[in-house]
Amino acid sequence: MLRVKKLSEIVGRQVYTSDGDYFGQVEEVNLVDNKIDGWKIKLTGGFTNLLGGAKGVVVPQQFVKAIGDIFIINKTSLPSREDPMESMSQNANSEEVPDLEGF
Repeated sequence: MLRVKKLSEIVGRQVYTSDGDYFGQVEEVNLVDNKIDGWKIKLTGGFTNLLGGAKGVVVPQQFVKAIGDIFIINKTSLPSREDPMESMSQNANSEEVPDLEGF
């Protein structure tokens, strides 16, 4: 049987990724036209560094996998540990110089 929860019961719940990593804590809910649009999550631990030092993020409702005793979000909705911009800058600073003789 589906149990309906009050939003006030969900605020403060611990948030984990689908891989089981602790992500943070539900801080607020964003409503649009009386429907849940997203969740403001207060970050803790390593995810703060991964997300550029942010103290919180808004996770759209579509990335929420489950809400129960804990709150589970889809890990694929988060940026990967390797930042694409960082890897591009590392490639730009490499010692390899392209051959431009044909130009």
